[in-house]
Amino acid sequence: MKETLQPGVSKTRRISVDDDRVITHLGKDLAIYGTPFLVRDIEATCHALLLEHLDEGEGSVGMRVDVEHLAPTPRGFWVDITATVSEVKGRQVTFTVEGRDALDHVARCTHSRFVVALSKSKERIAAKIARAAEQG
Repeated sequence: MKETLQPGVSKTRRISVDDDRVITHLGKDLAIYGTPFLVRDIEATCHALLLEHLDEGEGSVGMRVDVEHLAPTPRGFWVDITATVSEVKGRQVTFTVEGRDALDHVARCTHSRFVVALSKSKERIAAKIARAAEQG
């Protein structure tokens, strides 16, 4: 990790609430930003922020998501997701995340990610796949 990864560093991404991000089980006229897609976009925003501050050969994995989805956002709207580093504790990075559309505060979240060495992660995953193959 680079020394630039410090509390207070932030990134905002504007997300378009398109067909791939809405739930429709309330009815087609009530197509709104689905919470699973909100969580995915929160993780992606935090991941993108981290990538700016990681060294070559490093990546990150999500560890925890504590999200409050506060207001509906209809299809066709946008949401600004702002992730701010709140704590760096060794290789664990915690973010405070806010989501706002043009009218409302729509989300509040705490998200933690763990910085990993990609080579070690690749070895661990390969070993797990091998163990599973042995067990049939």
